[in-house]
Amino acid sequence: MTSLSDTASIERCIIALLASRKPESSICPSDAARALWPDGEQWRERMDDVRAAAAGLARRGEVRITQGDSEVDIETVRGPVRIRRGPGFTS
Repeated sequence: MTSLSDTASIERCIIALLASRKPESSICPSDAARALWPDGEQWRERMDDVRAAAAGLARRGEVRITQGDSEVDIETVRGPVRIRRGPGFTS
């Protein structure tokens, strides 16, 4: 289970990664996981936490979650997704 402070840290990382890229660019959830847990394979164990944090950002409109050309719900979709700036994105 992720604590509130962990979730906030993950959200900040996602926002920072998106802010460091062109507005039309996206990131993979694993980009945030690898940035926060760079040692070994620990990042893989935290992917559910990253996806949950991205879901919170998506609910608030700060990011959009896409799979191919479609916007999807990261909590129910299976397979690879991308995180993009949403209408409420601020860095």
